[in-house]
Amino acid sequence: MPREPLTRLTGKLNGPNCDDDDCPNLYRHEGRGSIVVQGDLYDGFAVPDGEGLVEIPEHILREAIHALGW
Repeated sequence: MPREPLTRLTGKLNGPNCDDDDCPNLYRHEGRGSIVVQGDLYDGFAVPDGEGLVEIPEHILREAIHALGW
């Protein structure tokens, strides 16, 4: 599947991988007006097929909000 164009809002801005202890990450999808989350799956409860849960530390959300200028 080709990668869609996303703007990285958190972590190191020069790579998509979580290889330097810089995940989870948040991305903005301009075309859809949505936020995309990359990180470890949370298994606190079962979700419907095709869905997933990602746990996001509060400081990551604050970093993304700052990057968006909100």
